[in-house]
Amino acid sequence: MNRAVVWHRSTVTRSDRERQNGHSGLILWFTGLSGAGKSTLANRVEESLFQSGCRTYVLDGDNVRHGLCSDLGFSTEDRQENIRRIGETAKLFWDAGIIVLTAFISPFRADREMVRGLVEPGEFIEVYCNTPLHVCERRDPKGLYQKARRGEISEFTGISSPYEVPRDPEIEVFTGRDGLEECAAAVVTYLRVHRKLPDIAGSPQKERERP
Repeated sequence: MNRAVVWHRSTVTRSDRERQNGHSGLILWFTGLSGAGKSTLANRVEESLFQSGCRTYVLDGDNVRHGLCSDLGFSTEDRQENIRRIGETAKLFWDAGIIVLTAFISPFRADREMVRGLVEPGEFIEVYCNTPLHVCERRDPKGLYQKARRGEISEFTGISSPYEVPRDPEIEVFTGRDGLEECAAAVVTYLRVHRKLPDIAGSPQKERERP
């Protein structure tokens, strides 16, 4: 780090932003194989949270490669740099008191744990979209698995590059077996039970508080 670069502390603090938003900043980190339904689930969860009054934003793996990470390929080194950049971006959203939902394969445990270490304990929530490889291949919405099997794509996660399954994710959803609404409800329920969301009508917090 250049010694001339000094962190400038904002007059408005993270606590101020969270108080105005009505909830803490969070990173919901959706991980899983290509075709596991990460983006679809992240967007459905965001819709539910947004309708409940939360401030939210989705960072999608394909979308960020159109801009922020457009200079990166898919080598191990580039994948690590991709996650480093997304982690730092997600941290800024977290600091703004926003619930940021990130949908990335993020195949390496060390990279996911690096992002976890950027924020306060309990405010990085790993959501493992558990879908077997054969189901992802059958879905293959982009035709990528077929290309990888033919050798047209190198270092493809699940085929020629490893995916390191989360050891102890906060949330595991079986996106190859259960429907979208069931998986989304599981994520939102976890957030409500662990008091990560503002008190809204019908939430478990409100139910527990009734006399």
